[in-house]
Amino acid sequence: MISKGCEQCAKGGKMVLFVYGYCDQRDCFYCPLGENRKNVTDVYANERKVESDEDVLAEAKRMDALGTSITGGEPQEAMEKTCRYLRLLKDEFGEDHHTHLYTGITGGRENMRRLSEAGLDEIRFHPPLELWGEMHGTEWEEILYIAREEGLTPAFEIPGIRAEEEFLDFLDEGAAEFCNVNEFEMSDGNFRRMQEEGYELQDGHMSAVEGSKEILDAMGDHERVYFCTSVFKDAAQHRNRMKRMARNIRREFDDVTDDGTLVYGKTWEPERRLEELGVPEEFYTVKSDHIELAWWLLEEMIEEGDVEEGEIVEQYPTVDGQVVERTPLA
Repeated sequence: MISKGCEQCAKGGKMVLFVYGYCDQRDCFYCPLGENRKNVTDVYANERKVESDEDVLAEAKRMDALGTSITGGEPQEAMEKTCRYLRLLKDEFGEDHHTHLYTGITGGRENMRRLSEAGLDEIRFHPPLELWGEMHGTEWEEILYIAREEGLTPAFEIPGIRAEEEFLDFLDEGAAEFCNVNEFEMSDGNFRRMQEEGYELQDGHMSAVEGSKEILDAMGDHERVYFCTSVFKDAAQHRNRMKRMARNIRREFDDVTDDGTLVYGKTWEPERRLEELGVPEEFYTVKSDHIELAWWLLEEMIEEGDVEEGEIVEQYPTVDGQVVERTPLA
């Protein structure tokens, strides 16, 4: 049985709250952060840049979030901010709003206590690669027990660089609750460094690294090891999050696609023309320099010569409204 955090993530129900772009492990060659997120103090809730607490709550409501994952950079290097957002989310959405946090440092008992008191449910540790296999008897073993004592669910979340039996030992010893292995990926943020380290993409794949799935042969049989593929992240997590958003914000005339995008028509005709044609008010919205309406209605009006021009627009339901495709109609 997967963790509650992963279950919500698979449903597209986890808001991603990026709280801090700095990290003391600045030399990780596989760090996927892009330049707009690395070494910044800006906060992002999903794609939305946060200017106020209301932005965080608005984004959670926009996607009907079941919970929140807190990430960076290193969230433990911005404890005041991290704890404030945890309290904000729990106060607004209640104890059932599940929270988990990704961290690359141990942090110590005081941080574990503060995070727990602020409302964190689950903490996922990513130890530095050079320590894999040598963590027993160190602060990395100790923090797992400390986190549990302070009321948190301790776990590991690691990239699928190589199989490491020590993670299985921690599971069997009861120190960690589960271990998530993310398929090793190349991104815009790490592509050059990954190539320099000798990694290559899988044939026909946009991001997955060749050989990463081989970690399953050594670790995948354990009942509490979960392998998260890049395809699953895109096909399930991201797409389901888009669908949740689209269903929440769609207008009466918007179509929601299987990918979670919104489709509507756009024309530059004056509103009086639509009124003359008897178009019901619920089938269109007037913007400053155009009108948005049901795409199928616009297509029909153009085919019959009632309207001269327009286009069908497909866009993401995210706050920035990124357009995927425009199809001219004339």
